[in-house]
Amino acid sequence: MKKMMFILMTGLLAVVLAACGGNEESKEAKNDDKAKTEETDYQKEQQKKMEEMQKKLKAQQLDEKKTVAVVNDKEILGSDYNNVLASIQGQMQQMGQDPTSKEAEEQVKAQTIDSLVGQTLLLQDVNKKGYKVSDADVKKQLDELKKQFKTEKEFEAALKKSGIDMKTLETQIADDIKLKQYFEKEVPAGDVTDEEIQKMYDQYAEQGKKAGQEVPKLEELKPQIEQSLKQQKQQEKLGQKVEALKKNAKVDIKI
Repeated sequence: MKKMMFILMTGLLAVVLAACGGNEESKEAKNDDKAKTEETDYQKEQQKKMEEMQKKLKAQQLDEKKTVAVVNDKEILGSDYNNVLASIQGQMQQMGQDPTSKEAEEQVKAQTIDSLVGQTLLLQDVNKKGYKVSDADVKKQLDELKKQFKTEKEFEAALKKSGIDMKTLETQIADDIKLKQYFEKEVPAGDVTDEEIQKMYDQYAEQGKKAGQEVPKLEELKPQIEQSLKQQKQQEKLGQKVEALKKNAKVDIKI
């Protein structure tokens, strides 16, 4: 479940100062009013752009009940598609890319479908191999999630806003826990060598020097670099695992 974030755009109240002194005070007041008006206009323009972007993002969504794909007799619906789509759109925006551009639209669609198919195949393999999760583990994870909200009421409101009921949320949490167990056993990250760490550090240091930035010593960055390399290796193995599962799967894309 994604915690919904709301951006409140507030307009500035332009205060007209009465000229009670000399011409210099009047001039300063006019300049102040002009600055406030320009700031208000800028906020309105930004809000308009934000609303337009939201409309474009929403236009990429599908009907929630539409069948997007069938993977080994498992039906993937538009509601599943829209959830993954929103995540990918957000990632692209964080990278400074526009997911609504003509160039990106097909890329976003393909990436969303690939992600859904891969996730479905992995979960099917998880269940086939008998990975289990206890109710206590699900409750523990759910309690951690609730801590992000000030009150139970606020949590329930966010849940409702996301269009997910409690049963669906608990199922997603259980799937996440099982996938984590599966990754650790079936797709281990593997070891990272000192040579690989040094190579990545050298690349980072070179980029930092070109940008005129001060580069921390290798010892300071080594834990982060090692973790990043492990994640890269695991992602590569995961991709290979999905491709292997696809070879023995029946995948029918409907859109």
